[in-house]
Amino acid sequence: MTDKIAIIGGTGPQGQGLALRFAQAGVPVALGSRDGTRGAEIAAELNAKIGSDLITGLENGAAVAAAAEIVILAVPFSAHNATLEALKTGLRGKILVDIVVPLAPDDPKRVEMPPEGSATEAAQALLGPDIPVVGALHNVSAHTLNHLELPINCDILVCGSRLEPRQKVMALISKLGVTAYNAGGAEAARCIEALTPILIRLNISKTVPFTHAGLKIWAPEN
Repeated sequence: MTDKIAIIGGTGPQGQGLALRFAQAGVPVALGSRDGTRGAEIAAELNAKIGSDLITGLENGAAVAAAAEIVILAVPFSAHNATLEALKTGLRGKILVDIVVPLAPDDPKRVEMPPEGSATEAAQALLGPDIPVVGALHNVSAHTLNHLELPINCDILVCGSRLEPRQKVMALISKLGVTAYNAGGAEAARCIEALTPILIRLNISKTVPFTHAGLKIWAPEN
């Protein structure tokens, strides 16, 4: 059986969408919430949508403990550091996948990068070198994730300071039927996270004929 993962902030739109997609792909999910009761309620709703029992709702710390190795952080940036501080001890021996983008609180079409350069690098600095942090899934629309009749319309750029954790996260993401690319070290997150507000700007623009667009790596045809 596939190892269980945890999604912290799993009751938000991005977290719920990822839980649905992973569970649909046969990956058990511990859905983390600050309120374990709320987490259990959301998990039950998500399981009902897909006829599954693979999503379990728990308090954040219990969700981290339930994960075999990979923990996905999907909280707003305003809660990023505080959440990691609270979970730091439990994250020992795990891989943290940071999908958080530091959007400006007054304008989601801009980023306000932390002093470390990106949310991914801030997480690594906070957790220390013994807990590997991998940045991924920054540019996926929550709308697309939650509408299971839609294919995930983008590729995934994965970065982090250590190769083996990046490879493990890429293998997990591939279960969603998308292509994950190794984008290199953690500093690449500065570029990857900054793409999100550009996508938001395009997707809400009245001058383009689409919404919820994603990014794809376009390979040469010859």
